[in-house]
Amino acid sequence: MSYVAHDESAFAPPAEVEEVELYHPKTWVGKYVWSQDAKVIAVQYAATAIGIGLVALVLSWLMRLQLGFPNTFSFIDPSNYLQFVTMHGMIMVIYLLTALFLGGFGNYLIPLMVGARDMVFPYVNMVSYWFYLFAVLLLTASFFVPGGPTGSGWTLYPPQAILEGTPGATWGIILMLVSLAFFIIGFTMGGLNYVVTVLQARTRGMTMMRMPLTVWGIFMATILALLAFPALFVSAIMMTLDVTLGTSFFLPALVSRGQQLAHAGGSPVLFQHLFWFFGHPEVYIVALPAFGIVSDLISVHARKNIFGYRMMVWAIVAIGGLSFLVWAHHMYVSGMNPYFGFFFATTTLIIAVPTAIKVYNWVLTLWRGNIHLTVPMLFAIGFVFTFINGGLTGLFLGNVTVDVPLSDTMFVVAHFHMVMAIAPILVVFGAIYHWYPKITGRMLNDTLGKFHFWVTFVGSYAIYYPMHYLGFAGVPRRYYAIGGTDFIPQSAHSLNVAITIAALVVGVVQVVFLYNLVWSYFKGRPSGGNPWNATTLEWQTPDTPPKHGNFGATLPVVYRWAYDYSVPGAVEDFIPQNVPPREVAGRNSSKT
Repeated sequence: MSYVAHDESAFAPPAEVEEVELYHPKTWVGKYVWSQDAKVIAVQYAATAIGIGLVALVLSWLMRLQLGFPNTFSFIDPSNYLQFVTMHGMIMVIYLLTALFLGGFGNYLIPLMVGARDMVFPYVNMVSYWFYLFAVLLLTASFFVPGGPTGSGWTLYPPQAILEGTPGATWGIILMLVSLAFFIIGFTMGGLNYVVTVLQARTRGMTMMRMPLTVWGIFMATILALLAFPALFVSAIMMTLDVTLGTSFFLPALVSRGQQLAHAGGSPVLFQHLFWFFGHPEVYIVALPAFGIVSDLISVHARKNIFGYRMMVWAIVAIGGLSFLVWAHHMYVSGMNPYFGFFFATTTLIIAVPTAIKVYNWVLTLWRGNIHLTVPMLFAIGFVFTFINGGLTGLFLGNVTVDVPLSDTMFVVAHFHMVMAIAPILVVFGAIYHWYPKITGRMLNDTLGKFHFWVTFVGSYAIYYPMHYLGFAGVPRRYYAIGGTDFIPQSAHSLNVAITIAALVVGVVQVVFLYNLVWSYFKGRPSGGNPWNATTLEWQTPDTPPKHGNFGATLPVVYRWAYDYSVPGAVEDFIPQNVPPREVAGRNSSKT
């Protein structure tokens, strides 16, 4: 049987652009510090993001210690608590997840998966990382300035964020806003690189509809970010001017501590619109790369082609477009007209349709597949479970009449973390376990990996499932202490203790993951070039880890899509993208 699924081209269209000459560093500093190699830049992004993410993890411990054992720790006062909440949220959403998915995985995987030598603009790519690092250092510096970091909540709502009495209302908020501005400038340089590389630097035969879904997810997320981040950028600049020059973009006439302030005419709700016009696409800036990566992990480790590839691509595009039409469902309690509430509730339900299509297709890909329960596959399946759970609670909060009483309760915290924290973090772990052999040439320890997965997965549910109950019970979020409030039952206090213990355990287990990364780098089992028997181009490089230029003397030619697994009549259960049809036919005839 010689037919090969989706091997539609006996031809390979020419590459979009000619190859460019690579920059070859001559010193160690040029190779590993001021590097223009996208793979090194990806590792720099990932290391920096994980480093600042560990800071946010410690901050979450401190928050949980206060909630679980209130007034026990003298070094956690109300101001500190609000600062911990703010910095934890902003670091995790922007400086960890966005940077890791786009700067880390985007830089490493895009050139390799589309068959390019490097990013189209290597020097700009290098500068983008240093802007990101400078933004992280500015943010970290706010811990050491008078008044400490801002304690206004991670959404930075004015006028609270910049009024006296809020922790970090001077230097803290200024450093936060300037850091965000530098982050966005750096991302814009990197993001333009990702988009142009995907559009112009694909190798011969790599049509858009042959790209792996990982590339589609990162590509679409980058377009969203390029369109959404300007709203956050201008709001950061405008609020900085309100703080430093006394302008009134977001501050109305108001009295603070008995004194009339000089501000007048500003609109705090304008900031909310700007923030959430960025903020909801930001959910999908993180989610779309996760969707793409999970699609590839499931397909590879189930040994089955992805179900409904074109449908998955168009679902990614539809989610991206619709993500700009739902932002105000975060603002139901801001006093908006009920008709607007109806509109945004409707668009919120509509965006669930392409998202549900992706979930169905993941399940159908698993159906009757040859599922290998490797560590990456465990994390991918864990993501699907978690995303479904978080998505269902999102339907609650997308409905105006349900959202209003649940707003600013622990139910929101539970939903947000299931969708925006646990789900993408599971993908991050799965992706690292999957591509670590390509990055280092060594396998991560399987036993430690499975221990890490099960404790993280079960522990995360032990943290966030009970929070839904706390929200229904009326426990508010961001409160330093709830004390003897009559309407909050004793069970809520007991649950807070249990949640805190679970959070500490899950946090400590991440040390096992870090140990596995370091130990395996030196002593891990050699992986070979393609340990997962995957079809995509990054696994077909002549060297592992790939050298500068990725593909040796000649770039690969692509003859098929990225998901030829378990093809009827094929000798092996996978056919790489760069294997020509005649070679597949030759293998089959030699078998018979």
